[in-house]
Amino acid sequence: MAQGFRTETGGGGSGHQPSRDPLRRLTGGWRGDRGMWRRGAVLAVLAVLVALVMLFHAQIPNTLGNLGSLTETFLPWLGVFVPVLLVLALVRKSATALVAVLVPAIVWLNLFGGLLTDKAGGAGGAAGGELTVATHNVNAENPDPTGTADGIAASGAQVVALEELNAGAVPVYERALAKSYPYHAVAGTVGLWSKYPLSGTRPVDIKLGWTRAMRTTVTTPQGGVAVFVAHLPSVRVKLHAGFTASQRDTSADALGEAIAHESLGKVILLGDLNGTMNDRALNGVTAQMRSTQGAAGSGFGFSWPASFPMARIDQIMVKGVEPVTSWTLPETASDHLPIAATVDLTRS
Repeated sequence: MAQGFRTETGGGGSGHQPSRDPLRRLTGGWRGDRGMWRRGAVLAVLAVLVALVMLFHAQIPNTLGNLGSLTETFLPWLGVFVPVLLVLALVRKSATALVAVLVPAIVWLNLFGGLLTDKAGGAGGAAGGELTVATHNVNAENPDPTGTADGIAASGAQVVALEELNAGAVPVYERALAKSYPYHAVAGTVGLWSKYPLSGTRPVDIKLGWTRAMRTTVTTPQGGVAVFVAHLPSVRVKLHAGFTASQRDTSADALGEAIAHESLGKVILLGDLNGTMNDRALNGVTAQMRSTQGAAGSGFGFSWPASFPMARIDQIMVKGVEPVTSWTLPETASDHLPIAATVDLTRS
């Protein structure tokens, strides 16, 4: 009779079965592998390059197709390279690459980690604040302006700015918003609807030859607030010309000048700036105002395109008031998402 013969079934294997843990499979055999420090030099260089672009994006020149501004528009997305490089380093079994990947990871967290925390307890959920404002590029070709207006009114905002209004749609928005907002003003392709009285309304010249910006005073129970509504020119990425943004940049400078000469101490800017807070071309505005998303939002608050938001080019910015909370509103029939913020008018 044969001795010592036995049959094993189920999960009690002899230890030679391959690990079901993907991480263990990737790191298996690393112990004692002296080559792990020699492999992955290319991956390590790529990781350092990603970190350098994030660190020194302001030094990337705009002389060649506005490459600097293009990079800054999508700067947070460079973080996507971190997990990709991490996986490749594990597959390559390169300790050198793994260490190098820590560099862009740390840089990205330093630049954008603060945006990942909820600084106001969720959309509209923070206590405090007297004024809620909203802004929306409604899209000139919007097939449902009434539904879009209803969606904005449902936000509960006391002040609403709309951009990219076409002449035919203005009466539709006026009728749809009349019940909730007894005061409104339209200048060119931008408009403002308010629960509080408006005064001192005038167009703002942003060097376009037609009106895409305005300024008005909203008389709140806490006093007058200067509100600017602006829609800066669109930008395009073209193979032969790069990031065509020169007209946007000129308008941004003109808008910054108008805001700098505002006599009221409390100022709110609402609009589609066709640029992010990282874009140096908006320095004329961003140097003197705070982004409500950066100060009191949760996440990046991307607003465009609505189907798959990749950048926050719609902005609510303030000067002389304190942001309380900032959030993105539900999608409408526009190609942009509306955004909203609550501010405290008693603090600055």
